[in-house]
Amino acid sequence: MAMFRRRPRTDDEPEIVDDAVVEAEETSGSDDLPREAVRTQGPWDSADEAGDQPRVDLGALRIPGVPGMELRMEIDKTTNVVSSASVTVDGSTLQLQAYAAPRTEGIWDEIRGEIQQSVVAQGGAADDLPGPFGRELLARLPARTPEGRTGHRPARFLGVDGPRWFLRGVVTGRAAVEPGAAGVLEQVFRDTVVVRGGEARPPRDLLALRLPGPAAPAATDEDAPAEPSFDPLTRGPEITETR
Repeated sequence: MAMFRRRPRTDDEPEIVDDAVVEAEETSGSDDLPREAVRTQGPWDSADEAGDQPRVDLGALRIPGVPGMELRMEIDKTTNVVSSASVTVDGSTLQLQAYAAPRTEGIWDEIRGEIQQSVVAQGGAADDLPGPFGRELLARLPARTPEGRTGHRPARFLGVDGPRWFLRGVVTGRAAVEPGAAGVLEQVFRDTVVVRGGEARPPRDLLALRLPGPAAPAATDEDAPAEPSFDPLTRGPEITETR
């Protein structure tokens, strides 16, 4: 499923222009670029006052550390690009990915509809519900049981539109269906900082992640089981960090 594909522009849609052109137009007659309303809760932008709690620097994402958490990085074998970061606590997992977004509007509403359609097309179900971060999807993804039968596994799709970025989270395990088990991972999502950078990027372009530096020792974990993921990506080598 091409969850973050670019759609062809129709006649009644505005043409996407380069960010540098938009910036030149917006700064004429004013020294300040328009920004969204002041954020009162995370996920945070790198320009926000997000507090000084310890965070793991992964490039486009700075993820807070919590007791007992395991941090895993997914690498695309074909491109050698770090495509996502996953935090596991008490058997539940939060997968995080950040994308570029337009300056003037968010993309979560559109992406949420695409995910819902794809889940249903593959034999699953997805409900669009209110959540702690706005609208989210509670999905039942098709899965094969150890006995070879067709079953389903639950997943929550979270999304937040920020200043020229979009952060997506996918919660699996008990935290996807049990509110009491979701608190820690929701707090990780809320305290995450997105580092967008100032370069021009097309909407839905994946923001680059990197492996933790020397300050965050890591060990290769080739035998770790693959966590449920709704993206059609081939799992590559994983780096596991246990805090």
